[in-house]
Amino acid sequence: MENYIIEMRNITKKFPGVIANDNITLKLKQGEIHALLGENGAGKSTLMSVLFGLYRPDAGEIYKHGEKVDIKGPNDANNLGIGMVHQHYKLVDIFSVLDNIILGAETTKYGFLQKKEAREKVIALSEKYKLHVDVDAIIEEITVGMQQRVEILKMLYRDNEILIFDEPTAVLTPQEIEELMETMHGFKKEGKSILFITHKLNEIMTVADRCTVLRKGKCIDTVDIKDTSIEELSEMMVGRKVNFIVEKKPQKIGRTILNVEKLTVASKNHKNNAVKNISFDVKSGEIVCLAGIEGNGQTEFVNALTGLEKITAGKIELNQTDITHMSIRKRSKVGMSHIPEDRHKFGLILDFRLDQNLVLQRYWEPNFQKYGFINDQAVRTYADNLIDKYDVRSGEGAITVVRSMSGGNQQKAIIAREIDRNPDLLVAFQPTRGLDVGAIEYIHKQLVSQRDSGKAVLLISLELDEVMNVSDRILVMYEGEIVGEFDPKKVTIQEIGLYMAGAKKDRREKTDD
Repeated sequence: MENYIIEMRNITKKFPGVIANDNITLKLKQGEIHALLGENGAGKSTLMSVLFGLYRPDAGEIYKHGEKVDIKGPNDANNLGIGMVHQHYKLVDIFSVLDNIILGAETTKYGFLQKKEAREKVIALSEKYKLHVDVDAIIEEITVGMQQRVEILKMLYRDNEILIFDEPTAVLTPQEIEELMETMHGFKKEGKSILFITHKLNEIMTVADRCTVLRKGKCIDTVDIKDTSIEELSEMMVGRKVNFIVEKKPQKIGRTILNVEKLTVASKNHKNNAVKNISFDVKSGEIVCLAGIEGNGQTEFVNALTGLEKITAGKIELNQTDITHMSIRKRSKVGMSHIPEDRHKFGLILDFRLDQNLVLQRYWEPNFQKYGFINDQAVRTYADNLIDKYDVRSGEGAITVVRSMSGGNQQKAIIAREIDRNPDLLVAFQPTRGLDVGAIEYIHKQLVSQRDSGKAVLLISLELDEVMNVSDRILVMYEGEIVGEFDPKKVTIQEIGLYMAGAKKDRREKTDD
């Protein structure tokens, strides 16, 4: 008889208009890494939220070591040794690393917080698992990779033996992903059991022992990784064969759409400049990719380009119009669309309906308002068309509250809104972050379609495969400077990686027009 540490039997969970989990059975072996694979909205995060006590199932039972358990909330889950790193981290930005780790599991004596023992335990855990963090650092001042380490240390601090990772690599650099994979192997050797939600098939093949595939709320199959392939997993996930090669027609380069001259942007703490005197242009009919490891000035540059942040020096021209000091709305009107890095902070109003979010960039247009009053029917009709055209899945269609949608479908909504405005320049910052292979294939087609229709696309990506496959021209950014310019047909991933890491710099080559 198999030694299952966790069994979720016949779990069903319903939300208004959708069955998120439809009679799903999942069994986790002691000491295994078990991947959970599925399209955006397939029900993966919902299933893990049931296991962690964030949702109560409408039907089904959960067993630990063969004994039925009742998980009414996260505290019950923690008491059973179940911990979870969420896709969107559950951290208090203004608290320190240490305070976040011990929050909810504080040690007290005579009503006073005992931090000394907690600090020693956290430091010991971080050294043991090579998750080195500054326990006194404030969360909002550290990188997302470091924030994830804090989330992992929260689980370890509570002595959890069943570790749930929900899209843990979505916001990590390639090096951080490699380190996380090693950490997971270390947990496995210690006998911990891991449930690992991801869309990245190569990661599953690298780290997982078994994989359960969900599609539209149903369990398709559970397979041994050694007996399957990436192609088989992708077909199980989306129900069709997926083309992993980005198909592009020959370029037809046109006029200059975006021109950036000697742009400098201050860092948040104003100690150094985050962006240092960079210049480049993007022409119609090309996809230019700004590649680099996270934290090298890409965020500050895009914020300055799109009007979210002021610049220190330099000039930005869009369609030969100086937009350096224009408002965000004026930049939109001149021809810029923006798919932001953080969809929750800058892309959506989470407690608004889907239809309201889909007109955020154009509700003032005559089609959608008259005398200052919104025409709800016009907005609803427009939203229904976009939802259908871009396959945005939601439980209640246009009236769905966006917060309740899966991350992937939230991203699709943003992409639908920004592309449908027919921009001359599409700024796409990590547009496929956290998406499944089917959605990635679709979004890459949308970016290429923009390029083929004579638009200019500025892609900012950390994914080297995406950088190499989608771009027509690559600019590598390191410590706020552009240190290399490449034709993806003439450069290797390894060389790009050296420039991204700062081992090489100052190569600017001209690609053929």
